[in-house]
Amino acid sequence: MAGSVLLIDDDVDVLRAIGNYFERFGYEVTRELSGEAGLATFDRLRPEVVILDLGLPGMDGMEVLEHLRQRDASVVLLTGQADVPTAVRAMQLGAENFLTKPVDMEHLAAATARVADKARLRRINEALLFHSAPGHGLDSLGGSSGMQEFAHQVGLLAQSERTTVLLNGESGTGKGWVARMIHDLSPRTKAPFVEVNCGGLNATFLDSELFGHEKGAFTDAKDRKQGLFEIADHGTIFLDEIGDLAPELQPKLLKVLETKTFRRLGGTREITVDVRLVAATNKNLQAEVEAGRFREDLYYRLSVMPLTMPALRDRSREDRLALVTRLMGDLRAELPDGPPALSSEVLDRLLSYPWPGNVREMRNVLERALILGRGQPAVSVEHLPGEFRARAGVGDRRHTPLSLEDLERQHIERTLKHHTGNRTRAAIELGISRATLINKIKRYNILA
Repeated sequence: MAGSVLLIDDDVDVLRAIGNYFERFGYEVTRELSGEAGLATFDRLRPEVVILDLGLPGMDGMEVLEHLRQRDASVVLLTGQADVPTAVRAMQLGAENFLTKPVDMEHLAAATARVADKARLRRINEALLFHSAPGHGLDSLGGSSGMQEFAHQVGLLAQSERTTVLLNGESGTGKGWVARMIHDLSPRTKAPFVEVNCGGLNATFLDSELFGHEKGAFTDAKDRKQGLFEIADHGTIFLDEIGDLAPELQPKLLKVLETKTFRRLGGTREITVDVRLVAATNKNLQAEVEAGRFREDLYYRLSVMPLTMPALRDRSREDRLALVTRLMGDLRAELPDGPPALSSEVLDRLLSYPWPGNVREMRNVLERALILGRGQPAVSVEHLPGEFRARAGVGDRRHTPLSLEDLERQHIERTLKHHTGNRTRAAIELGISRATLINKIKRYNILA
């Protein structure tokens, strides 16, 4: 993922050459000819990485480096003198990398990409410190184009307060959270939000829960009881696992959706309600209709505006980050003595993990980490479950023996696939030259 770079060098040709190179890869590049101007620009733009020449007129590079590190900048140094003492002093002052001129552009790009990613993670953790309250806005759904479009649809549905919503997706993807968001952002927000799971309840009990019952309607019905549709009047009712709704209740639900009326179990009087229905399922309702387990007319009535929640493994790192941030805010409110931040290594592992259990699994992992890390400044790897700690390979029960060559070949193949075969971009991410990458492609007979 490209970022922003500030170049500080007194050589116009160097600024042009390096700047043009980075711009070709999507970086936002700003150029300055002096340390004083560079510091002013950094304060204004806060770029992710500064590429700084040591041999500057006026305020020299080491002095500029000191000022930049006071501003928590991430700096890659360039110098025409490859002496060890200078490099040691630069690293002591906080430089992230030290390269000599004439610089290999591919090596510079690879170093800059690594520094930018590290800076991004650090800023993310700083942001987490301020997310002490739960986040329920549309922004918390994620920042990728796909999730932004999803958020836009959620916002439209929230305002269409009478439209029935069907949320599809695997178990644990956050369908209940989105249902609550739709209610909270709608004109019905001050009225009740009622949730009921249709799975695991027998038909009679669920009938009583949804629609209520009259005294004597069944053996244990000793008093009249209001159903959840009555309780949710003028608000929203969320029916989770709608695909498990008993066949004998499906026509009754269809009637409520079409007429806004129903009868209590054992009753004769029609009761009218104004309720917005949001339903969710992890089943393919179309297949359930074809199998005769779900009414076709009810399916079409529910799917006026269907939305599909993507599994976490299909979401971008950016979207997973938004989710981690929201969950950290929720959990920090419940566990205020837990660590306020995540180490960079922990965050990287969380964002790289496939999350087979989706949002529910992520929340459980973070809750455990905050409990185990009480009193610590940040969650560290030892606070995570075994499958995260074992990522380096030691003790991993799912370990598959691979030679180093096999591992390298697989990593190169995945990187090339990610960059749709673009060898230059893949080489930058891998931290090698394009020529080296081409040699490895030939060596391993990789189709790219």
